[in-house]
Amino acid sequence: MLHFLLLLCLQNLPLGARPEPKDLTIDAAVRTAVIEEAAKDLDENYVFPDVAKKMATLLREKLKQKKYDALTSAKAFAKQLTDDLQSISHDKHLRVRYEEQGGSANEESHRSDSPDQEYERYRVEAARNNFGFVKVARLEGNVGYIDFREFVPNAVGGEKVTQVMNFVADTDALIIDLRENGGGAPDQIAWICSYLFGAERVHLNDLYFRPSDSTEQFWTTPTVPGRKYLDKDVYVLTSNYTFSGAEEFAYNLQTQKRATLVGETTGGGANPGGMSRLH
Repeated sequence: MLHFLLLLCLQNLPLGARPEPKDLTIDAAVRTAVIEEAAKDLDENYVFPDVAKKMATLLREKLKQKKYDALTSAKAFAKQLTDDLQSISHDKHLRVRYEEQGGSANEESHRSDSPDQEYERYRVEAARNNFGFVKVARLEGNVGYIDFREFVPNAVGGEKVTQVMNFVADTDALIIDLRENGGGAPDQIAWICSYLFGAERVHLNDLYFRPSDSTEQFWTTPTVPGRKYLDKDVYVLTSNYTFSGAEEFAYNLQTQKRATLVGETTGGGANPGGMSRLH
């Protein structure tokens, strides 16, 4: 059996971090079921109702016109649905993925883990990856440099942020390299931003969740452990790989006129959400 998943922003899973399963064969019944469930899910949950209706209409029209009939590969079908959805939404967080029943052997072995066990397993893995920080240095000319690849949830990576910001505290300018950062946890985005702003709280961003009709606000924290990095130039490096939370971090500093952005247009992952199983 095949599981198709509609992904609306996996906050803590950087783009490309999950390996694809082996390809499988699907038939017309599977294609129809997946499309109908995707249309229903989008209509009920996607952040923009009007965009959701346009996407659902496109999928159903293409199905009726037999545009998907030649797709017997699960991999090809998932990719085509992703392309079709993104052609309207322009939101690269919105994508379709498939997996074999039960997932990988590693996932299956952890299926009965308690929340505490899951947290500890994640913390250990994050520590092995130095909580996303690849390089922290003092460059020639007394310029600080931070290269990190993931925003780890603050409960896990907050202490590492303090260590990193203390290391660069006496530099005259700071470069934050997000060219290979695929995103991550919104609370750590706000936490790192807190080191770049003063004693007044700064409103950074809001995330709206349509199913619950609720909005989560993110602000800087006036007081942080260690030293803040104030009244000095900050530069943020971006690439077309820079995605999701990394885009928000760059956006926050740009709109608050706290940093100069240098590099390419970023990947285009907007609108938080979660996974929905389609079949």
